Amino acid sequence: MKERIEKKRLAILRVLRDAGEPISSKAITEELLDIGYDISPRTIRFHLKSMDDEGLTEYSEKHGRFITELGIRELEASRVYEKVGFLNARIEQMAWRMDFDIRTQKGSVIINISYIKKEDIDSAIDILLPVFKTGFTMGQLVRLYNEGDRIGTSHVPAGYTGLGTVCSFTLNGILTRNGIPVLSRFGGLLQIEQSKPTRFVEIINYDGTSIDPLEIFIQSGMVNLSDITETGDGRIGANLFEIPAEARRQTARIVGRMEKLGLGNVIKLGYSEHPLLEIPINVGRAGGIAIGGLNPIAAVIENGIPVKSHAVSDVTDFSSLFHFTSLPARIKLFR
Repeated sequence: MKERIEKKRLAILRVLRDAGEPISSKAITEELLDIGYDISPRTIRFHLKSMDDEGLTEYSEKHGRFITELGIRELEASRVYEKVGFLNARIEQMAWRMDFDIRTQKGSVIINISYIKKEDIDSAIDILLPVFKTGFTMGQLVRLYNEGDRIGTSHVPAGYTGLGTVCSFTLNGILTRNGIPVLSRFGGLLQIEQSKPTRFVEIINYDGTSIDPLEIFIQSGMVNLSDITETGDGRIGANLFEIPAEARRQTARIVGRMEKLGLGNVIKLGYSEHPLLEIPINVGRAGGIAIGGLNPIAAVIENGIPVKSHAVSDVTDFSSLFHFTSLPARIKLFR
C-alpha cells in the first residue's frame, strides 16, 4: 500500500514538473489517466493537500498548483532505480517541447542553466570568452538571468546570476521537427589533440544513467578545456548520436544552418554504417558527434569557481539569446 501511494505521489510531482507552469488538479487527473493511472480526482486532491502541507507543492488561486524546489529535490532523490534511462526520456521530452523553426529562425531552444555567485561572475566571464573562441562549445549564444528570475519551475537563487548555454539536444529537437529521428547513444569524454578530436576515452550510455554524463565528468574534474585554450590539447564533453543513413545529407544542411545561427557545433558527421572515432555505428544509420553544451562551465569550475549546473534544464525563446562576446557589457546591466 505504501509503495502504491508513493508511486502516485511521484507521478503527480512529475506532471507538475513537466508542465513547467501552475496547473489545475483537473489537468493533473487528465494527464495521469491518459498515461494509464487508475486514479480519481478525489484521490488527486487528497495527495495534493498532503504534499502542500509537506512543502512539496503550492497552490495559487489565480494560477493553480505548482511544484516547489523541495518537491523537485524529492522527485530527483526518490526511487533512483526507476530513473535509469530517465535522461533519455528527458531528452526526448525537451526536444518535443522546443519549437524552433530553422527557416523562420523563430521559436524556443533547449538550454542548460548554471548558477554563478555574483561576486564570481566577472572572473567567470574572463574564463568563458577564450573557451567560446576555441569552437569547442555548442554554438556561441548565451542568456543571462538575474537573481529571482523564474526558469521553468525554479528561480535563480539570491546572490547568484544564471547563465544559459545552448544544450546539445537542441539539435535533436530541430532534426525531429524536420522529420529526422535521432537516437542519442551516449555522452563521453572526447580527447582533443592539436585542436582535433581523436577518440572517446570515457562514455556513459544515456539509457543507463539518471544523471547527465557531462555533469559527472565535470564534477569529477575529468574535463580540461583550459589546456585546450593554451595548447590545443585536452578533453571535452561530447555526445554521439545516430540518424537514418538516408537523412545524412539533409542533416548536414541543417547542421550548417545551426552553426551559422550560433546554435550548434557538430564536430563530426559520419557516413552510413562507418565507425566514428572508433565507435561502431548501427546498420542503416550514420553517426554524428555534437559538442556538450556545458563545456564552457567546465572551464569555470576547473579554475576553482563554484558553479551549480543543470543540464537539459529548460527551453527559452531564440530571440532571448545573444552572442557570447556581449557578456561583459550585458552583465553590467545586472548591477
